[in-house]
This record gives sequence, structure tokens and C-alpha cells, in this order.
Amino acid sequence: MRISEASRASGVSPRSLRYYEDEGLIVPGRCGNGYRDYCRSTIDRVRVIRSLLESGLPVRLIRDALPHLAAEPDVGAVGAEFLREVQRYRDRLAARIASLSDQQAALDSYLRDARRADR
Repeated sequence: MRISEASRASGVSPRSLRYYEDEGLIVPGRCGNGYRDYCRSTIDRVRVIRSLLESGLPVRLIRDALPHLAAEPDVGAVGAEFLREVQRYRDRLAARIASLSDQQAALDSYLRDARRADR
């Protein structure tokens, strides 16, 4: 299927499909006229990529994990190093969330105090 059809089937934009190809995440076939030709397995792979990106994983980690993943992610199929990388990424994310929560609490306190002072 052509890129516009692949975009509809996968739920990602044609631009994203080209980006995934540029990053080496997918390798669509080519028609005689040079147009990209996406098969069902490539669309399935795009869905996995999109799911991993939506979970917040960087492209670098996804690229490393893709050879170990089928159409449905199988965490047991990936290497221990990948899982450690994902855990480190998750830990950094948790630390950022905690920091943002602290900042939000400080702003909430400031706003409460400011509202009381206006009365």
C-alpha cells in the first residue's frame, strides 16, 4: 500500500512514516516508480513503534528493542540491558514527576496565600 493508505491503516501521519524510515525503524518496499510500498507487517511494526513512543521511550531505545519484538511487544524477548535502560528511563521520569509535583504544590500554596491576602 502507498504511504497515504499506510497512514490511514496505522494511524500515524505520512510525515511520521518517513521519519520512522529515516531513523531506521521501518524499511518499506519500493514500487517500480519509486513510491514506498507498505506491507501489513510494516504497518504492524509501525503500531508497535507508536505504542512505544507514546509510552515515552526515546527512539534510540526503540531502535535497539525492535529486532526483539514481534507485532505485539513481548517484554521477555528483549535483552536484560534494554530492560535496565527502560528502568533507568522510568526512574528519571519518576524523578521529574516528583519535582514537578513539588513545584505544583509550591504554586498552590502561593496562590492560596495570595487569595487570603486579597480578602
